[in-house]
Amino acid sequence: MTAHHASAPAGWIHRLTPAYADALHAPASSARTVTDATDRLGPQPVAWAVAVGHELARVITREVPELGGGADPFETLRMGTEAATLHTLLLLAGPVSDRAMPEESLMGDREFARRRIGLDKVLRGIRVAHAALADALMSACQELAPPSERAEQFRRISELLFDFVDKFSSRMTAEYLAEHDRWLTSGAAAREETVRTILDGRPVRQAGASDLLGYRLEGRHLALIAWCSDQADDASAELQRATTELLHLRGCASTLILPTGRSTVWAWGEPQAMPPVATGPGEFQPPRGARFACGSVRHGLTGFRQSHQDALHAARVMRLRPHDASPVVDYPDVELAALTSTDLPALRRFVSDQLGALAADTRPTDQLRRTLRLYLRNERSLTAAAAQLHVARNTVTYRVKRAQELLGHDLTDRLPELMTALEAAHTLGSAVLRPTENASHGGPRS
Repeated sequence: MTAHHASAPAGWIHRLTPAYADALHAPASSARTVTDATDRLGPQPVAWAVAVGHELARVITREVPELGGGADPFETLRMGTEAATLHTLLLLAGPVSDRAMPEESLMGDREFARRRIGLDKVLRGIRVAHAALADALMSACQELAPPSERAEQFRRISELLFDFVDKFSSRMTAEYLAEHDRWLTSGAAAREETVRTILDGRPVRQAGASDLLGYRLEGRHLALIAWCSDQADDASAELQRATTELLHLRGCASTLILPTGRSTVWAWGEPQAMPPVATGPGEFQPPRGARFACGSVRHGLTGFRQSHQDALHAARVMRLRPHDASPVVDYPDVELAALTSTDLPALRRFVSDQLGALAADTRPTDQLRRTLRLYLRNERSLTAAAAQLHVARNTVTYRVKRAQELLGHDLTDRLPELMTALEAAHTLGSAVLRPTENASHGGPRS
């Protein structure tokens, strides 16, 4: 331990606050880690660390794009940068004797090794994060520390960060190489490479691929993508179990389960009936935070790939509505929203143009949209819509009239476009609607 390590704790650490309250993110770390850090630092410094950890992950994926790859890899990366930021604050705030390197900061290693990302890219990401974290800490110190202490605190920040990053890089290298060796010798690498070859549309010998995967490729396929929003623990084993259970409940005797990261699973099953067996309410009990996107049933090697693509689209729709209570979504149920939301800004404009004031993201307009949607889907039957909504026929009449007033035009005008906008709003909700504070900007159109 150097003399600077023994210097007075940095009291300014306890005055850290996130720069923008409206840009706060939920912690990626475990509840235990957050609670411990909050007890030692206070809630505002922890919120600062969460915000900085998110920004570090964003900077890393910008500078080293190979470390990105979607929402789940980003969350894994963010957990590491957040843990490292919290660890650094704890080092600066007090004695260092009980500060072991956080395991959460190393949990991305397994994913990096499995994704065959070069160690040089991993180490470059660490250097990028080091520079960005040093800059954030120096700026905060400049603002919060008394002028007489700043030079000493700057030296302390530099010394602690270099010491931490040096140890972290060594540990990361050792963990990466160990996982890489395990992965290559497990047989899982060959299975994943075969699956990715099929998904990329590259030539493959179907019989040999089926033997290697232990799964019949010439049959029907129901693809499934599962992931877990709780990033703090390795959820792969539980996700694999739940994914297998869901496919079996859907009538798939044969399954292929492929973990693709610490918290993501790709899977395929061969349904024995057409359509696949429906999953009854309460029949499937998923793990906490787990979500499942199912593709359409398709046939053969091409169907293996296309059903997976359908599941990817369904997963994208699910991520656009993170507060939806349903843990399982089937692509046919969200197909229109999936197709129209590939350009989300354009879809938002389309919904706003077609629905006018009815595009406001409020509870009353949501009620009107749902009523109008069912009324039109039931070929303008007030009785059928009332039965589905469990309301009186006169209530439907009133709501349809009010919805038309907000639209500002007759329902027969651009009917396909109107129904498409209503379906997008129904499926995607706030992702395509006009925020409440802007609701007054769109009135009935002439």
